[in-house]
Amino acid sequence: MESPEAFASPIAAPVVIVTPKPYHLHMSEPSELKFRAAATADIPAIVALVESAYRGDSGRRGWTTESDLLDGQRTDAMGVAALLDQPHGMILLAERSGALLASCHVERQGDFGYFGMFAVDPLRQGDGLGKAVLAEAERVARDDWGCRAMHMTVIVQRAELIAFYERRGYRRTGEFQPFPYGDERFGIPRRDDLRFEVLRKEFA
Repeated sequence: MESPEAFASPIAAPVVIVTPKPYHLHMSEPSELKFRAAATADIPAIVALVESAYRGDSGRRGWTTESDLLDGQRTDAMGVAALLDQPHGMILLAERSGALLASCHVERQGDFGYFGMFAVDPLRQGDGLGKAVLAEAERVARDDWGCRAMHMTVIVQRAELIAFYERRGYRRTGEFQPFPYGDERFGIPRRDDLRFEVLRKEFA
């Protein structure tokens, strides 16, 4: 039997004023994704995630792999530490129940935000994680930093990845940058025609 309260006259709910949280406390419900800025202690986990998403057999389980284009490393602890030391950037982490699922590097470059080193756990790709992380990175650049656009560089041979970004509102600019051949910190190329194209999205 339902309690008498179930049939009580409706009472207007009190107005609750919520004070915005600083970025490092910005999160969703515990069962959902939690976003936070990375710290030095996160470096080993970030390196492991990025390598698993881009290199070797583990990377082949996801669609973001570069294994057919590059051998060698995608990043290392020194490279991640250098990004953490940048005064106008951050590495954004996406976690669920304490497990690291995705990460990206976001940097303020004048009026633009820069998005890079995007990695999603290969076993979790395809379930919306990438879209959620990209949207949060755009929110940081647009709302927290006041940027008017986001840009990124993508290897031109990564047609499926470029198509993913185009569906998210990015456009190909026709601006190209050379691949750093000879610098094995960025991988060992398996072909000699690699280059980057700049993609850009203007914020409304």
